[in-house]
Amino acid sequence: MGREHWKKIWVGSAGNMVEWFDWFVYATFAVYFADAFFPKGNETANLMNTMGIFAVGFFMRPVGGWLLGRIGDRKGRKAALTLTVTLMSASAILIAIAPTYAVAGYGGVAVLLVARLLQGLSVGGEYAASATYLTEASDPGRRGFASSFQYVSMTAGQLVGLGLQIVMQRSLSDAALHSWGWRVPFIVGALGAAVVFYLRRSMLETEVYAESGAAGDEDRGTLKALWAHRREALLVMALTMGGTVAYYTYTTYLTKFLSKSAGMEKSTASLVSFCALFVFMCLQPLAGALSDRIGRRPLLITFAVGSTFLTVPIMTMLKHAGTFWPAFGLALLALVVVTGYTSINACVKAELFPTGIRALGVALPYALANALFGGTAEYVALWFKKAGIESGFYWYVAGCAAVSLVVYLSMRETRDIDLNRVKEAPPRTRAEPVASN
Repeated sequence: MGREHWKKIWVGSAGNMVEWFDWFVYATFAVYFADAFFPKGNETANLMNTMGIFAVGFFMRPVGGWLLGRIGDRKGRKAALTLTVTLMSASAILIAIAPTYAVAGYGGVAVLLVARLLQGLSVGGEYAASATYLTEASDPGRRGFASSFQYVSMTAGQLVGLGLQIVMQRSLSDAALHSWGWRVPFIVGALGAAVVFYLRRSMLETEVYAESGAAGDEDRGTLKALWAHRREALLVMALTMGGTVAYYTYTTYLTKFLSKSAGMEKSTASLVSFCALFVFMCLQPLAGALSDRIGRRPLLITFAVGSTFLTVPIMTMLKHAGTFWPAFGLALLALVVVTGYTSINACVKAELFPTGIRALGVALPYALANALFGGTAEYVALWFKKAGIESGFYWYVAGCAAVSLVVYLSMRETRDIDLNRVKEAPPRTRAEPVASN
């Protein structure tokens, strides 16, 4: 891969890392500020309310997917990526200064809600813009490897958030974290977003987009153009379903599960997540490179089979893990399985669409699937817990993976599809040959 390709991947990944740091620290620090915005009472109920606002952010993602996907297809990937980080910076500042219930009653909840709506708008466009950018910026034969850095950067953002949490847990008292310490990561996120805004203003547009002839094409990035590719859009939703539920279960929810259900100390639960996620992050480029050799479908199928049959036993054993090492081993096993999805899902979705509708084609259906399944995963888990049937959530995750497995088994291979097609739809069945780069 040439130096210019690496530069594009670095700038796209750095911004993605900050975006997802801001997105995930809400979930990782929720245990500390859940009681700050609601009347004192049932701790689980307050956490459910806080995670309900977290889920609301996901329902804004389809709007962000439509708006920023349209901008990405009509004005360029660079324009969309610059706007997403601006919105994320604003949302981080709002959360950092939000007044508590004791100060402003439910006024603080209103500020928190507005901030999450802005975050949802931002991330709704960020995923597709970065997936499209990283896929288009890579060498044709290494798209799986290059696009895997989307989840490298996403996980790096979460690791920075978890690392900051671990440091603060060891340097501040529990009372200080509940009082004011939870605001620190949002201040850090706002500053990081400002730096990325500067970097993205000078980033280079992808050659695939620059050569596609955007001027004068009124249908680019429109819902009308997406409707012409509705089969691919439905495919994106279906293949996302199992992956996004499993991903959020073993990343953002894992720390709370180990703390609230397995009875671990919060600091130990955070350390388990941190170590497992670090190994998971390192696996992404390896799995992405493997997909460039053997294809995308084998990895997707491996993920779905593993998640369908291993989720219930893994979650059951995690609940009784008790100490660091058993919990770490089980969490890592789960994340190794999830790697079959995370390492390549960005390029698979981007490969399904032609240039003129690629950003919107990835953004809107992916955001819809995340709103329905990813954003609600923690809330569903807490609902099952509150109802006294926590194991029901394990079966829910396995069921979502089983649905995606059916999709993976029936979909065509996308590895060799030509990214330079501008309008036409790609081949629709596995029996038909695909265009080669």
